[in-house]
Amino acid sequence: MNALDAVRVLDLSRVLAGPWSTQTLADLGADVVKVERPGQGDDTRGWGPPFLKDASGHDSAESAYYLGANRNKRSITCDLSQPAGQAMIRAMAVKAQVFVENYKVGDMQRYGLDYDTLKAINPALVYCSITGFGQTGPYQDRAGYDFAVQAMGGLMSVTGERDDAGGGPQKVGVAVADLFTGMYATVAILAALRHAERTGQGQHIDMALLDTQVAMLANLGANHLVNLPDSHPPPGRMGNAHVNIVPYQVFETAPKATGARDFMIVAVGNDSQFAKLCDCLGHPEWSSDARFVRNQDRVRHREVLIPMLAEVLRGRPKTDWLALLEAAKVPCGPINDLSEVFQDPQVQARGMIESWDHPFRPDLKLVASPMKLSATPVQHLSPPPRLGEHTTAVLQDWLGMDVRQVQALQNQQVL
Repeated sequence: MNALDAVRVLDLSRVLAGPWSTQTLADLGADVVKVERPGQGDDTRGWGPPFLKDASGHDSAESAYYLGANRNKRSITCDLSQPAGQAMIRAMAVKAQVFVENYKVGDMQRYGLDYDTLKAINPALVYCSITGFGQTGPYQDRAGYDFAVQAMGGLMSVTGERDDAGGGPQKVGVAVADLFTGMYATVAILAALRHAERTGQGQHIDMALLDTQVAMLANLGANHLVNLPDSHPPPGRMGNAHVNIVPYQVFETAPKATGARDFMIVAVGNDSQFAKLCDCLGHPEWSSDARFVRNQDRVRHREVLIPMLAEVLRGRPKTDWLALLEAAKVPCGPINDLSEVFQDPQVQARGMIESWDHPFRPDLKLVASPMKLSATPVQHLSPPPRLGEHTTAVLQDWLGMDVRQVQALQNQQVL
């Protein structure tokens, strides 16, 4: 039994924000049908290399990017530019509880697949639109991509090394505006489903990458707004340091055996942890120094304290410090590359690598869902689907079509 059994999701989204949301719904047990363009499919199918190799060792049409965001779904193809294709999706929308799309504002109305049209035939439908800038406002017609939104939404202004350390703006290494929007969309969809169960009424969810990016500024956004009456400058880039907590950053340790530089992070979150850190470093007196006793003192005297810590930490190898600090319950850690991440015993023990029986590789390994529910565990149903793999089965299942009816649509090049 799964949490979202009997919930049907019609997924007209592509790339990342929408697919990330619908993948989460699929993990929770929803029947997610991914609607793709005939012959081409989701844009991310071509975003490689790397691509999954087929049986002959050649690149298939399944990119690693696509595989990472589409497990537990079924794929059908449908040409939305054709009236017969639009009619088919409307018929499927009658059978669905959730409809997800990330087309440009106005496109769904042009296809007769907008919320008002579908609401008239399925009043309980939860309809989620995901765009760069939302359904309203002066930017509503703009295409919004994660990179641009990270820039416009302030994230790049606070990501990267400080100017006085030779730095400049940086995007985050993964598309966090897309990913956060996908997760917020999932929460909104689940809330709307709850409302629909109680009232029989669906609703339109308007998700925008820029809105999400502004919201996820979190403490930095709050810092700026709280400081506005005092005309403080907006928060800037801090490199690997934390604007509100000290010490909370990367430190260099003694070189590796090869002579290469080595690093670790120290993330002291309270005054007690700072005292333990000072004990481990052999300088217990620092924790009683009036400049460093409280976190607010350490933030104000950051430029004095950090060089003192850095000098001591450079004196021993990273492995020594990690063992010492972990034993003292001081938050710290290595900076792992992805190979080290997936070899980490904790990552493996938590089941964060899943193997899938894919037609091209019987032991395809992908990152697993982090959700661990005791009564309704995340389902492990099917690997990311090949383009149109389930077209016939879905149309038979959802619409009761027979093989001849499906063949007729294929002959019309609707599928």
